[in-house]
Order: sequence, then structure tokens, then C-alpha cells
Amino acid sequence: MSAPGPHPPHPRRRRLLPWVLVALFVVVPLVEIYTLIQVGQVIGVWWTIGLLVLDSIIGGWLVKREGARTFEALRTALGSGRMPARELADAALVLVAGTLMLTPGFVSDVLGLLLVLPVTRPVARRGLTALVTRRLLAGTRFPGGFPGGMTGGTTGGAGPFGPRAPRAQERPGPGPEGPVVRGEVVDEPEGPTP
Repeated sequence: MSAPGPHPPHPRRRRLLPWVLVALFVVVPLVEIYTLIQVGQVIGVWWTIGLLVLDSIIGGWLVKREGARTFEALRTALGSGRMPARELADAALVLVAGTLMLTPGFVSDVLGLLLVLPVTRPVARRGLTALVTRRLLAGTRFPGGFPGGMTGGTTGGAGPFGPRAPRAQERPGPGPEGPVVRGEVVDEPEGPTP
């Protein structure tokens, strides 16, 4: 009996992905251009350019400062032997904030500022944690299996480099149907026992 392979992506998610990409690569730049034009008409072209440069300088300084704090918190958590989940989420958010703040435009700078400031970052961290938790609990798998050829505890299946041969000995443990108990079934002969 062959083991089930990785689950295909959910159809609704598959249909949603093109719209997310359209929003990222078409709608967001159009909103940025519109915002730049509106600000330029109100305060003038040179003031707008100066504001963008000042915004990038302040954003770079904030990202550098918060990145250093996050890295130090990550080192402290690893040094104390505890799982640095919060610190890793903060590092990811600071990285995204840095990318947004170095992109020219006021809308991306505001979003980056919300992700990098220690006052507003916990809200984004909670959202990121909820998203990751929901995806992990939903049993989301990688399209070709888990990295390194693992397929989530099943024998066989496809890894990122093609099909994986079933292992002779799988480690016993809980599976989707419950705990696995290794043993041998012995049929006793029917009739009276002496």
C-alpha cells in the first residue's frame, strides 16, 4: 500500500495567489505614483524629493537601530537555551520594514514604519504568528514534500529532488490514526487448551 503524497494546494488559495501578485506588482506601484503626484502638487516637486530622501535616511536609521536590538535579543534567547520565536518574528518584520522603507514612496514608508516601530510591531507580530500557526495547523505541505526529502513522517512520497525510496525502519510514534505500537500477531489454534 503506497503512502499518501503531499496534499495539493487548496483551490481557493490557488485562485487567490494571482490577485495578490496583481495587487503587489500593479496596484501598489499605482497607489505610490498617485500619492507622489498628489504630494508633489501640494508641496512642490523639490520638497517632495527632499521629503523622500529624508524619509529614507530616517527609515534606514530606524531599521539599523531596531535590527541591532532584534539581533541582540535573538542572541540572548539562544544563549539562554529558549526557543526564540518572538525574536525571529521581529527579525522578519524588521527585514520587511527595511525593504519597504528603502523603496521610494510614501505608502510603503508608512507601512514600513508600522512594522519597525517597537510600539506598533507587536500588532504585526501577532498577525504573523496567527498566519504561520494557521498554516502549520492546517497541515500545509511544500509542493514537492518537505525540504530534505522528508514527507511528514510517511514512507515514500516525493521530495524536492524526486521520489524517495521507502525506509526499511520507520521510527514508531503517533501518526494521524493514533499511536503506533510495534508487535506481532500470533494466531492461536482453535480448540481446548491443555
